[in-house]
Amino acid sequence: MFEKWIDISTKEVVGILITAFGAYAAVLLYTRITGLRSFSKMSAPDFAMTIATGSILGATISQPSPTLFAGGLALLALFVIQWAIAFARRKSSQVSRCIDNQPVLLMHGSEILHDNLKKSNLTVSDLMGKLREANTRRLSDVKAVVFETTGDVSVIHACDDEGIDPTLLSNVFGADRFRTDNN
Repeated sequence: MFEKWIDISTKEVVGILITAFGAYAAVLLYTRITGLRSFSKMSAPDFAMTIATGSILGATISQPSPTLFAGGLALLALFVIQWAIAFARRKSSQVSRCIDNQPVLLMHGSEILHDNLKKSNLTVSDLMGKLREANTRRLSDVKAVVFETTGDVSVIHACDDEGIDPTLLSNVFGADRFRTDNN
C-alpha cells in the first residue's frame, strides 16, 4: 500500500528531468527576451506573474499533463501578457492607476496613522515588526513609513533636520501631510 506513495519508474524519472530542464530553459529564455521586470515584484501584475510562473513550472514538471510543450506555451503566454501590461503601464497613466495599488503613508514622523493602517489591513504589531527590521531604535528616529505597492514597507529615517524630497512621496496616499510641514 505505501509503495504507491514512493514508487517511481525510471521512465517517469527521465520524463521529470527532461521536462524540468526544458521548462527551466524556457523561463530563462523568456526572461532574457522580456527582461528581468518579469520577476521584479514592483506591482501586482509582477507578483501575479511570479506566482503563475511557479504554478505552471510545478505542474509541468511534476505531472504528465500539461506536457512540456503546453507548459512552455503557457509560460510564453504569461511572459507576453506581462510584457504587454508593463508596456501599457509605461504608456498610459490611466492603465497604471487602474492596475497598480497606491502606496500608503503609515507614519508621519513618530505619529502612527491608524486610519491608514486600517486602510492597508495592517496592525500596529505588523508596523512595529517592520520598524525593527529597518533597525529603528526609537519612533522619534522615523521620518516616514510607506506601505509600498508590492507589500513591502519602506522606512525613511530622520537622520537630520532636513525634510523629505516631495518626489519620493509622489502618489503616496497621505503624503499631503508633508506639504504642510516646515520640514
